[in-house]
Parts: sequence; C-alpha cells; structure tokens
Amino acid sequence: MTVELAREDLHASVSDPESASMNFLNEVAARFPDAISLAAGRPYDGFHTTDDVHRYLRSYLAHLEAQGLSHEQRERRLLQYGRTNGYLGDLIARMLAVDEGIEVPGDAVMVTTGCQEGMVVALRGLCALPGDVVLAVEPCYVGLTGAARLLGVEVVPVPESADGLDPETVREVAAAVRVSGRRPRALYVVPSFANPSGASMPVPARRRLLEVAAQCELLVLEDDPYGLFGLDDEPRPTLKALDTDGRVVYLGSFAKSAFPGARVGFLVADQTVRAADGTRTLLAEELSSVKSLLTVNTAPVAQAVIGGYLVESGCSLRAAGKEKTAFYRANLRALLGALEQSFGEDPRVRWNAPAGGFFAVVDVPLTADGAMLEVSGRDFGVLWTPMGFFYAPGSGGGRRSVRLSCSALPPERVAEGVRRLAELVRAHGDPVEAAGR
Repeated sequence: MTVELAREDLHASVSDPESASMNFLNEVAARFPDAISLAAGRPYDGFHTTDDVHRYLRSYLAHLEAQGLSHEQRERRLLQYGRTNGYLGDLIARMLAVDEGIEVPGDAVMVTTGCQEGMVVALRGLCALPGDVVLAVEPCYVGLTGAARLLGVEVVPVPESADGLDPETVREVAAAVRVSGRRPRALYVVPSFANPSGASMPVPARRRLLEVAAQCELLVLEDDPYGLFGLDDEPRPTLKALDTDGRVVYLGSFAKSAFPGARVGFLVADQTVRAADGTRTLLAEELSSVKSLLTVNTAPVAQAVIGGYLVESGCSLRAAGKEKTAFYRANLRALLGALEQSFGEDPRVRWNAPAGGFFAVVDVPLTADGAMLEVSGRDFGVLWTPMGFFYAPGSGGGRRSVRLSCSALPPERVAEGVRRLAELVRAHGDPVEAAGR
C-alpha cells in the first residue's frame, strides 16, 4: 500500500494562496501560448544570448588572472564550493559606488541566489522573537509576503498612495503594532517604480521615511530591481544612498540589468552587530550562517558570469544598460499611449502613469479574477495579472484592477495586447451606469 498524506498535515506554504496564484498564471500562459502576455514581468529576450555567457566567463577568468590567481586557483574558484557570501562583494560594492553613490565595503555584500534568497535571509535573521513582524507596502510583491509566510513571520500591510509609501502612514501602522504588543522589526519597500503598482516615492518622502524609520526603530528592506529604468534621467537616490545611520538593508538583483537565468542577486547589510563579549562584526557576515543552511553558497559559475558582466561594464550597470533603458522607456510609453487610445473615451477605466519601470495598474469595470483571466486568454488572446494577487488574502483589495507589464514584448505587441484588453472590457464590463453606482 502506497503512503497517502493529508494536505492539512503539510506546512501551510504548500497550499499558500499566493504561490498558487503564481502557479495559476504559469498554467494559464501554458494553456494559451498564442495569447499576448501583459502578465509576464520578465526582461526582453532580445537582450541576451548564450554566446554572452561564454564571453562573460572568459572576462571574469581574465580578471582573476590579472589579480594574480594561478590557473589552479581560477579553476577552483569556479568549480568548487565557495565562500558562503560569495566572491563578487568588491565588484558589487564598486558598482554601487559608481551607479548609486552607495559607499560600503565588499564584506558588507552577500551574493545570493536571486534576490528572493536575500529576502529569506534578511527576514529570518532579523525576526528573532515570536512577536516580531514585518511591515510591507501594500500592494506588495508576492515574493516578500510568500517568503514571510514560509518562515512564519507576520506581515502587516502599509497601504500605498499614488506617490508610493507615505511615511506618516508607516508611523501610524508601526505605532498600532507596538500597542498590540508586537515589535515592528523591519519595513519592506520598493521606492522606485514598484512591482506591482509602478509607484515611485518623491525624494523628500524618501528622506522623511528614513526619519520615521529611525523614530520607530525600524530597519528598512529596500528592494530596487527597477531603479535603472526611469522614463527620464531625473535623479532618484536610493534610500541606501540617503541613509546616514545604517538604517537600510539593500536588496538587489542582476535579473533585469543582466539576465535572470544567472539567478544572482545580492544583499547589502553594513550594520554593525555587537556580541555579548563586545566583539563587532557586520550584519552581512552574521547572516552568512542563515545562507549557508539555505544554499551553502551561490553557484560560483553563475557568479563568474555576472562577474564578467561587471568587469566588461566597468562596474556600471547604468552605462552598460543604456540600450535596455531606452527600450523599456519606449515600451512604457507605448503601454500608456495604447491605454489612452483604447480607453481614453471610457469613463469606467482608469490607470496610473508610472515614471518608469515595467508595470502600470488599470482599474476595470469587471471582476479581475482567475476566472476572468481564463476568459481573457481563451476568447480574447491577452493575459494580465489580477491585482488581487498582491493584497492580503481575504482583504478584497485589487478585485477590479489588473497589472499590465510592458517589459517582455516589442512595443507593437504591447499595443495590440491593450487593444485586446479593451475588447474584453467592452464585452464583459459593467455598463456606465452600474460602474458609476
């Protein structure tokens, strides 16, 4: 007789609704392969080839040779288990200084298996007590909320405004958490062109957020995957660049700037940790114990590929990514222009106008759930992401909104996808009178 397990005896993460929602999106895309996907937030395929991988490896090996490593040492660096926090700390620190004005030592950098591992490591390391909770912008990237639930860490949502996170709302939520007897340990935020909302915080609000975080004794988990891709060249300093007292743990990734298949991200934690005997270390070094139990170390071959990318770019993603930035700017303008063309005369439909990034949010006169997504893919040939996926389960948030992504397609396909979405709205949307009520 074969073993049969009861689902209720498995950890809740196995049937986590957000994990299920992401699986559902993949399944819908597989069922309707000819549909235009405005759901996928991945980079454009045309920016990377397998030939690049070989070239980056050679560039990194040449870099190691120039540093004085012997042939045997170079072979070992790529083909053996490696240092838990990785080998790219100095290159990444130089990149942060060149591109963002962030000055940290290489030892403050942990190279992670995608940014997702950085989130898990930070949450597990920082949330030590049963009453420790994490505040997170809502709507929120499901990777953060899913990771927290996997670890049994409570996430308390902080509602986002049109201009991103409001520092005074953070203060109010943090105060309410403390009154309840819990400890608000950290705040997760994407200040520039957030996923899913596309919202971006003005610079004064960023400075004020750091003040509030200090007053509320909060660490800030800053996620910055889209900061390179503004519609203009207006300076938008990261929270980490504005941080003067070690308040910010910075999360980064090479998925959008290089390519996602390498699965290389990083975590910058330059905070000082004092032990009971008075010795001091960096938080990144302390967190290495968590990482060692997750992945032992980030794949050295993958690190070498990204190392070669950094060497070739002169440690400047902004310089190396000008073509990508121009492409994504054109795509976002195409998306916003198509929304105006298709819905400009429809009072039932509203959308935001992000200043950069990959995403826009559209309020639609219909219930934008999984069932409607099936109809959209099957009958209208267009896929999108229900915004309800990015809100706390049962909250009802995002029920009549969709996230549209413009990153993975050429501009003309983005425009055609919006035209098909307009057909769906015309066929299934509430009439004007009902929408008004």
